Amino acid sequence: MPSGEVVLQVEDLVKHYPLTVGVLFKKQVGAVRAVDGVSFDLHEGETLGIVGESGCGKSTLARLLMGLETPTSGTVRFMGEDVFGRGRAGLKQLRRNIQIVLQDPYTSLNPRMTVGDIVGEPFEIHPEVAPRGDRRRKVQELLDVVGLNPEHINRYPHQFSGGQRQRIGIARGLALRPKILVCDEPVSALDVSVQAQVINLLDDLQDSFGLSYVFIAHDLSVVRHISDRVAVMYLGRIVETGDEVEIYEHPTMPYTQALLSAVPVPDPSQRGRGTQIVLTGDVPSPADPPSGCTFRTRCWKADDLCAREEPALVHRAGRPHPSRCHYAEDVRVVPSGPG
Repeated sequence: MPSGEVVLQVEDLVKHYPLTVGVLFKKQVGAVRAVDGVSFDLHEGETLGIVGESGCGKSTLARLLMGLETPTSGTVRFMGEDVFGRGRAGLKQLRRNIQIVLQDPYTSLNPRMTVGDIVGEPFEIHPEVAPRGDRRRKVQELLDVVGLNPEHINRYPHQFSGGQRQRIGIARGLALRPKILVCDEPVSALDVSVQAQVINLLDDLQDSFGLSYVFIAHDLSVVRHISDRVAVMYLGRIVETGDEVEIYEHPTMPYTQALLSAVPVPDPSQRGRGTQIVLTGDVPSPADPPSGCTFRTRCWKADDLCAREEPALVHRAGRPHPSRCHYAEDVRVVPSGPG
């Protein structure tokens, strides 16, 4: 695991969206707890994978890290400096160092702009990075780095496949030579074979550019392939975090165990050897989360203690990584899902 300096520090990050009633005189009657007290460190050259079901707050967290949303409370520090205490000029400078690759390559690229204009747009916003006369060459270099033909600089997004469009998005993210790349489900809209190509590309780029990744996804197999550490989210909170081996081979949180048991098994001869954990009930609303442990309404271990007391994210079951469960235990999970 990379042991470089901490480049991004997140402490007790909270984002609540108010729920209001009334037209003229609006009254707040509640709040949607999209992100509810998230903390983690990201080290230089490290990939932190963040996994969880849809609606657990992953994309909201990505927007907060970019400064695209203002938190309700908590802090995000880049190289020790508070992201939200910089003002507009400081935030613009920050975005030279933290860039994002968005989920859908079909909607994240402007269809009326050429590839050259899309990848070169960061140079318009930050003209000090590249002189105007040198921008075309730099754009072509970026296209070559991500595996695209530099001669296609004048083509439009509709003339590329989904995987090629995502490479264009990655090239745009690399234009300013950032230190951190936030990847918000960058391969979920792609075919499986293309997913592998993009993941391998991100691996190579990390070595070449010295990047740190926050890699957000709901596919646990993809996250395992690329991540040094993994954080599992549920209803806006991190419920278990650790390195790749700890999370995938020794999960202690029942929610993590259920996710891993449902991972597809490509080898037909190995299917059905594990015990699949089928969760009952639906994910609670983030506007009205359960008392105590937020996972208790779907957990087979839940009792009165789980309803009364919220478990802290601490080391449990003799494992070196923390999780949120009063009755955590080290369970070896063997996936049993279909291929």
